Amino acid sequence: MVNHPENTTPYMHDQLTVPTSAEKAKITETGDVAVRVSGLTHRFGELTALLDVTFQVPRGGIYGLLGPNGSGKSTLFRILSTHLLPSAGTVFISRIDIFRDPDAVRTRIAVVFQEPSVDEKLTVVENLRHHGYCYGLSGKELRRAIDNMLGQFGLRERSHDRVETLSGGLRRKVEIAKGLLCDPEIVLMDEPTTGLDPRARRDFWDLIEQINQERHITFLTTTHLMDEADRCDRVAILDAGELVAEDSPAALRNRIGGEVVEIHTENTALLSEGLKERFGITATVLNHTLRFDSEEGHHLVPDVVDRFREHIQEITVRKPTLEDVFIHLTGHRMEDV
Repeated sequence: MVNHPENTTPYMHDQLTVPTSAEKAKITETGDVAVRVSGLTHRFGELTALLDVTFQVPRGGIYGLLGPNGSGKSTLFRILSTHLLPSAGTVFISRIDIFRDPDAVRTRIAVVFQEPSVDEKLTVVENLRHHGYCYGLSGKELRRAIDNMLGQFGLRERSHDRVETLSGGLRRKVEIAKGLLCDPEIVLMDEPTTGLDPRARRDFWDLIEQINQERHITFLTTTHLMDEADRCDRVAILDAGELVAEDSPAALRNRIGGEVVEIHTENTALLSEGLKERFGITATVLNHTLRFDSEEGHHLVPDVVDRFREHIQEITVRKPTLEDVFIHLTGHRMEDV
């Protein structure tokens, strides 16, 4: 593992610790992997924000980093977007060691931050034009790229409107259009639907999936929303700085298997003890709710109700969700952090 100096500022070349040959051999990039993270750790003083995080992002897919506030998502995002030097670990993006050659990485990625990065006093076209200048585009090449983005994102009719006059959903479209203007290999997005209403969120994700299918661009996004994580091809679940699971949403749900039973009760201690003694069930207590997994929950429920009817306010049986996976792995709900 590579140890980097403690640092919370954007890194410079003279701060880098180059991996040894043996370490490089262990993490050599392959063509079907867009991002490879190995043993990533970061500390802010005595606080450990990330601890030995390792995962791979397949090229051409949509990859989600799912976790609550304080799980390490933002720190990881800052490292991947070359804004923060970690305490230890290695990261390769498009086969490039991002700590050794961050400038080369920046030419291959687009970054969509949680907070807007467009200039609201400029028009849509002006924002795209100035972004193109930053990447060395000009003349016909730049005009062609801008026209393509305006068409793909349905922004032609608003192209000469100031961004401050646009809805939240359209502003996000401008953000993505700006990022894709220079044809990146990978798009990094940090909670990209923050502030959008449910319909705008759905429209945003429909657009991301369309771009992904048409252009095979790799998307990596952070999110705390289960429905957004469900739209990813693969999901890494983070909690308290550690990666607790990583797989496709379907495979993660299958880890629970069967059905999820939830019982609402005012006497969690009594009912929890009764379930364990009578049925051998160890339930997770979440406020006034007992939750457990069962291969055949719908068959078990009548017996539970018959035995503990006076203590049950409500009982439900359903298929597992990513929220259930998170609870199963961490013992708490995401919103309870």
